[in-house]
Amino acid sequence: MATIIGGFLMPHDPLIPSMTDAPPPAQRDAVLNAFAAINQTLKERDADTVIIIGDDHYALFGPHCIPRCLIGIGDVEGPAEEWLGIARVPFLTNEPLARHIMTSGFADGVDWAFAKAITVDHAIAVPHHYAVKSNPKLRTIPVYLNCGVLPVVDSRRAQAIGQSIRRAIDSWPGDERVAVFGTGGISHWVGAAQMGQVNEAFDRRVLGLAEQGDVEALMAIGDAEILETAGNGALEIKNWICAMAILGDVRAEIMAYEPIREWICGCGFAELKAA
Repeated sequence: MATIIGGFLMPHDPLIPSMTDAPPPAQRDAVLNAFAAINQTLKERDADTVIIIGDDHYALFGPHCIPRCLIGIGDVEGPAEEWLGIARVPFLTNEPLARHIMTSGFADGVDWAFAKAITVDHAIAVPHHYAVKSNPKLRTIPVYLNCGVLPVVDSRRAQAIGQSIRRAIDSWPGDERVAVFGTGGISHWVGAAQMGQVNEAFDRRVLGLAEQGDVEALMAIGDAEILETAGNGALEIKNWICAMAILGDVRAEIMAYEPIREWICGCGFAELKAA
């Protein structure tokens, strides 16, 4: 059986690599240091596979096809966006485990879309760049939930997908040591008049609920409230819900939080630990 050795919540803000020096140095360093701490923890725990949960931003999928949930089961490279300033590279992947998660999900009623080859966008590439790439043995499984284009995936469905992934990991006969990243958010408005605003009160509310391990309360925050008070980008807390569901009964230990207007985002980091 594979072992889950850790879980983390983090942003995937594309401005972190593309405008690294835009915020005040203290805020910038807090974010980069949090990524570095996650990277170091994965090395210390001898992780060999990381499942990164993100969402597309019209970089990969368009009006012709928007999958509700997608898993990469073959070749992966990224990022798709040249303007990030990150070189596009192939990712080391764990195809057997990814395929097992997919087929187990089918049996669970998860209608996975799947990619036998995919060029990921910043949702996967930014966490990979800062917390995975420097570890030459760490393999990546990308998971996309539709949190970006209405109608988005329901929060409870995001939880169910996470629970299915957990059952697949538990039933896998290999001895992989798996970490999980829930990425995105917290408050930010993408392509809207409020772009650049950050709702620190909302962000701290979300982080507080994660600290309490109260997934039910996180799921109870409706999409309409999120859109009104924290922006369309804050719908990405569904990725956090999915990650928490994979880990099970957990509480978040906050690593860092910075409301960074220069990066148009409330950037929060947490480690998921057994409750």
